[in-house]
Amino acid sequence: MTRNCLIPLFLFVIGAGAQQVPTVDAARVAALPVERKVDLPGELLPYQKTEIRAKISGFVQKVLVDRGARVRAGDVLAELVAPEMDARIAEADARVAVLQSEIAEVKARLAAAEGTTARLKTASATPGAISANELEVAAREIEAIRARIAAGNASVEAAKAGAKALRDTQAYLRITAPFDGTITERRVHPGALAGPQSESMFELEQLNRLRLVVALPEREAGSIPHGKKMTFKVAAFPDLSFTATIARVGGTMDPKTRTMPVELDVPNPKGQLAPGMFPSVSWQVASKSSVLLVPPTAVAVTTERTFVCRIREGRVEWVDVTRGAVSGGLVEVRGLLDEGDVIARRGTDELRVGMRVQASVK
Repeated sequence: MTRNCLIPLFLFVIGAGAQQVPTVDAARVAALPVERKVDLPGELLPYQKTEIRAKISGFVQKVLVDRGARVRAGDVLAELVAPEMDARIAEADARVAVLQSEIAEVKARLAAAEGTTARLKTASATPGAISANELEVAAREIEAIRARIAAGNASVEAAKAGAKALRDTQAYLRITAPFDGTITERRVHPGALAGPQSESMFELEQLNRLRLVVALPEREAGSIPHGKKMTFKVAAFPDLSFTATIARVGGTMDPKTRTMPVELDVPNPKGQLAPGMFPSVSWQVASKSSVLLVPPTAVAVTTERTFVCRIREGRVEWVDVTRGAVSGGLVEVRGLLDEGDVIARRGTDELRVGMRVQASVK
């Protein structure tokens, strides 16, 4: 932070003359936006977490992973068996075969009817040999057979779809991982009955990336720097600092705690951090407006008041102030001061109100 306006000067006495006016080491009040840090508690959560259950009922045949196993999306975690599912699939395949044989029989009848109709047309060339009614009956029979074939084909397709649906359902007997992560809970063993209504078989969490949730107090919620990096520490590694990036804001205040949840993304490639840890976050809060800053030595404290010695028109004034946070070697003050006011670099009650002085500001 540049503070050219705060230049220390030295106290000296003007040389020979009828009246000696002390020169006071002075500084100007600066008005600058400051950033302060607040230590806030947080909680680490997995970036993704899910309970894995069986979609259809079956008996556990194999369990291929255990707690702590790292898996990739699509890896098989367990295999179930459901004998009745094999029977249903066999029944569906048999129905498809029966319908296909029926269509083959109807197609044979169609070929015979088309042959008969062709001979009737040939015979009708001889006057009086074949009546027009016989030709019409033969043509309608062909149309009826073709309609049966079309209906049979539709039945076959429906039966095939039913068999495919059963096979797709049977695939759910292989329990797979929905995303890359770590198995944090295993609750089943071979022989157990698993199903949609049973307890979850596994818990899977993504741990190479975590969420850091911080409950931001109401007074700090007005300015949340999206995308800014924050540092935090955990008790497990007291000598290390970790970095997180502000990613998501809850957008509403908790009426009980008067805080707003803010989520930060935390890379965790080495796996040092774990969900459930409670970090201490060094939250950087930037002021929306400028604050008044003075050198810490300019603030005088007595048993009765806290003040700075302002020098206006060559005379000393005491201006009551309230100290704030220290930032960059300066201290924030609140009081009836303005930016650019000249104050004594060293506040003291020896500079009495109304005393004539010469401020040396460079």
